[in-house]
Amino acid sequence: MLTLCRIDDIADPGSKGFKFQEKSIFAVRQRGEVYVYRNRCPHIGIELNWQEDQFLDFDDSLIQCSTHGALFIIESGECIAGPCHGKALEQISSKLEDGNIILTGEF
Repeated sequence: MLTLCRIDDIADPGSKGFKFQEKSIFAVRQRGEVYVYRNRCPHIGIELNWQEDQFLDFDDSLIQCSTHGALFIIESGECIAGPCHGKALEQISSKLEDGNIILTGEF
């Protein structure tokens, strides 16, 4: 298990990217819940963000790929619009413990 960060380090709603040994992941906080994904678009494998910690669309309701505009449901990672429609982001298991976001799965 690995501590990612404090939950308060991410705005609600908001997102934050992380790199560990050349692996890129990001966390999204929405309505007090946290969702962690590999930072890799299922369309062509590129990172989703074009600016640091910017993974959400204009109104912070969906995850958005900056390259092709694909939109993903925050809670499930499912693509609902764009070139990878029907595919999903790779979710990384995590939990909240004492105000910390803890990764419990492989990444």
